[in-house]
Amino acid sequence: MPSSPPLRVIQWATGAVGRYSLRALITRPEFDLVGVLVYDPDKLGQDAGTLVGLPATGVTCTDDVDEILATEADCVLHMPLPASYFGGGHPTDVETICALLASGKNVVTTTGFVYPQCYGPGVVERLEAACRAGNASLHGTGINPGFMSDMLPLALTGLSNRIDHIYVRESSDFRGHPSRQIVVDLFGFTRSAKDYAAAVRPFRAFQRSLFAESVQFVAGNLDVTLDEVEESDEFELAAEEFEVAAGLVRVGTVCASRWTFTGLVRGRPFMTVECVYKADATKVRRWPEPGFTIHIEGVPQMTLAVEEMSHGLAGAAAHAVNTVSALCAAPPGIRTLLDLPLATGRGTVRLT
Repeated sequence: MPSSPPLRVIQWATGAVGRYSLRALITRPEFDLVGVLVYDPDKLGQDAGTLVGLPATGVTCTDDVDEILATEADCVLHMPLPASYFGGGHPTDVETICALLASGKNVVTTTGFVYPQCYGPGVVERLEAACRAGNASLHGTGINPGFMSDMLPLALTGLSNRIDHIYVRESSDFRGHPSRQIVVDLFGFTRSAKDYAAAVRPFRAFQRSLFAESVQFVAGNLDVTLDEVEESDEFELAAEEFEVAAGLVRVGTVCASRWTFTGLVRGRPFMTVECVYKADATKVRRWPEPGFTIHIEGVPQMTLAVEEMSHGLAGAAAHAVNTVSALCAAPPGIRTLLDLPLATGRGTVRLT
């Protein structure tokens, strides 16, 4: 039986997550890289392989959106920095993604859209109309939220006879993260308390919109109607000076933050997601150590802990890449994680 031809894929953005994705597209035989869109002027004109330390591919990086839209492709891996979408609501995101869908390309995005219904019927109809126009599908995997805050909790509830509360905690260490856009501009680390309060305001709206998607997705698929999603956040100041990959953290500047997002029903918490971000977990003792925890209170009570994920960004990229084949085979329209087969590491096993 002849094997299927490789899927033609475009890599949209080559930041911290996009670079992992790009390497996978180049090295895995089931994919044919046909285009790369970049934002950094220094990357323009570079060969995609050279950009990630691999042999030349013949695909040149471009910042021309029209060129990408005109390129024949089965799927686009859409992975721009979330900093591009400050302000919440994904106004630019919707426009870009609709254009890609209408051009006949399936889209896997890490910028949200785990549960587009969160943004109301207007956004859903725009996305569905674009899917119909291009006979294409959209799937949001998320960087985080995504997987740990929606897929795994939902999977565990399959063992439940009664659910009283779902709790998810992510604690992340940004010591080795090289991007100042993420560590400083987005999370506000290395800033004074005053500067942090001003800088984090748009990020707060962005965080809320993303995590509300996961909380409402879980609730909706358990037939629970939330009254609201409540958000709170706090930060920690450095007691000593230390250096991380993205810069110097001085005494008295922000070195960690803790966010909570709680879906409420009649004033009672149904699901809580707690996110702890640390500039360097070895220097910040407050709040839990890096890792993921899911706790379901009910019958039976369950706790699942993922104590180590050595390269979280690589995992986020792999989750998106491993979804491409299933999305390309799916009917047109918005496809959530429950509409697609389980994404696995098929094709990635190395025994030699």
